[in-house]
Amino acid sequence: MNIYLNDSIKQNEKAVSNNLEFEQERMVEAILFASSEPLSLKEISKRMPKNANTKSVLQSLQQKYQNKGIRIVKILDSYAFRTAADLGHLLKDQILEKRKLSKAALEVLAIIAYHKGSTRAEIEEIRGVSVSSGTLDLLMDMGWITLGRRRLTPGRPLTFLITPAFLDNFGLESTKDLPGINELRENGLLERRPTLSEYPSNGDLLEK
Repeated sequence: MNIYLNDSIKQNEKAVSNNLEFEQERMVEAILFASSEPLSLKEISKRMPKNANTKSVLQSLQQKYQNKGIRIVKILDSYAFRTAADLGHLLKDQILEKRKLSKAALEVLAIIAYHKGSTRAEIEEIRGVSVSSGTLDLLMDMGWITLGRRRLTPGRPLTFLITPAFLDNFGLESTKDLPGINELRENGLLERRPTLSEYPSNGDLLEK
């Protein structure tokens, strides 16, 4: 009798646990779907019940959406619903219409991304031509670059950094997922100038 009772209790506990997990997944789906911007784990957790393991729920949902038309992607430390990469061509016209950039702007963007922060002078040195204020202003208005710390060099020039919005737009989780330099050149995003690896990293020259 006790064996049957214990089995029944275990089954009920499992059913309750499964139902709780299902409800928490629905909550996270609703939170992400309603947000126009990627949300961090902390931001999502604030809207969840106190006993919820939000990180575990997100991991479970990422697996469930892995082969679907939309996926839950991680961008740095934030999460968002995004169209599956292999279906991006279906939205190509909309994306191109919304985000048309000049070749110069794309080149500036690539340099900032690969250097993980560059001053205007450094960008101009690598490109071999001057950078117009309009190009930098456009990229900042789009939210793809932002101002970083100042170099500890004469004049204390400001650095430009890429933003999470840049990674999100190009479907990257972090700068580690950036394509290779040769791939960028093949696609016409960088001219045949000295490779970025020829220029020393200036990360140790930044303000702390």
